[in-house]
Amino acid sequence: MKGNRSRNEDGRLCDTRDDKHVGTLEKQYGRDFGVRSDMHVGTLLEKTGMASVNDLINSGNGKKKV
Repeated sequence: MKGNRSRNEDGRLCDTRDDKHVGTLEKQYGRDFGVRSDMHVGTLLEKTGMASVNDLINSGNGKKKV
């Protein structure tokens, strides 16, 4: 049974919602984006001009935590 969730062009489910907190991404990817951890991902994407979280991570934005 097909669900009602949004899917990508290749049929996979979309992973990240715009209302997810940046702090969650920072923990997940080991990055520090230099913004408040309670900022929404959608706001950060607008601020940086990126289209997706994947673009944000691959662009090198955010320092890697050591």
